[in-house]
Amino acid sequence: MFFFLSKLLPLFVYPLGLSALLMLLALTLRWKRPRSAALATLLAFAVLMAGGNGWVCAGLVRSLERQHVPTEPLPNAEAIVVLGGATRSPSPPRPWVEVNEAGDRTLYGAKLYLEDKAPYVVLSGGRISWRGEIGSEAEDMAQIVEALGVPAEAILLDRTSLNTYQNATNVKKILDERGIRRILLVTSALHMPRSLRVFQKQGFDAIPAPTDFLVTDDSLAAMGESWESIVLNIMPDAQRLALTTRAMKEYVGLLVYGLRGWL
Repeated sequence: MFFFLSKLLPLFVYPLGLSALLMLLALTLRWKRPRSAALATLLAFAVLMAGGNGWVCAGLVRSLERQHVPTEPLPNAEAIVVLGGATRSPSPPRPWVEVNEAGDRTLYGAKLYLEDKAPYVVLSGGRISWRGEIGSEAEDMAQIVEALGVPAEAILLDRTSLNTYQNATNVKKILDERGIRRILLVTSALHMPRSLRVFQKQGFDAIPAPTDFLVTDDSLAAMGESWESIVLNIMPDAQRLALTTRAMKEYVGLLVYGLRGWL
């Protein structure tokens, strides 16, 4: 139940869910308190406009992504840990495992192994049953990294983790058996601040190896280069709304994990 509520309740804090709540409030108040209803409607509109705004979105995302930007070649470690959330299961009509927008995690983990950064690749990720997909994300990622040249004997699987805290605790159990503490932690740059602190809390000497950067220096510079770009970045956009939501999810996660003593 905790896991379900952890997915449900934050939805009403994120822009789309908060706007829906405000619109529902406006409908409830429109006859008895029309001014309050109008205010709720305006707030709902403002939330959507802000959430889909290019500068708001880029600012939130960048505030997380730039916390752990590699400034030099990554050192060697005892294992490469790749967090899930990067694949889609081979459910029909898909012919094979597919990567999603965070698929860089899997590709980058394989790249680091092939560069001899560590002798093991730990793939961590279960799968939420109610989403209707089969197998585990760890098994999906294993198929991909093997196809890229990582040998099966170098791959360790955590098939059950459903959140970042479970990633860290389950990987700890796997690596404790081998006396491994120094790891390269691979996840999306947006997810790295929370992930790194959770793994460090579990006693790992975790070196951040972020990938899947969403905001680049060039994209930031282009936002104000022309009046067309300025207008388009002022107008709300569904993709930017989704990215704003992802960034807010990380800040909510940092708060909740901190309160639970997981950081």
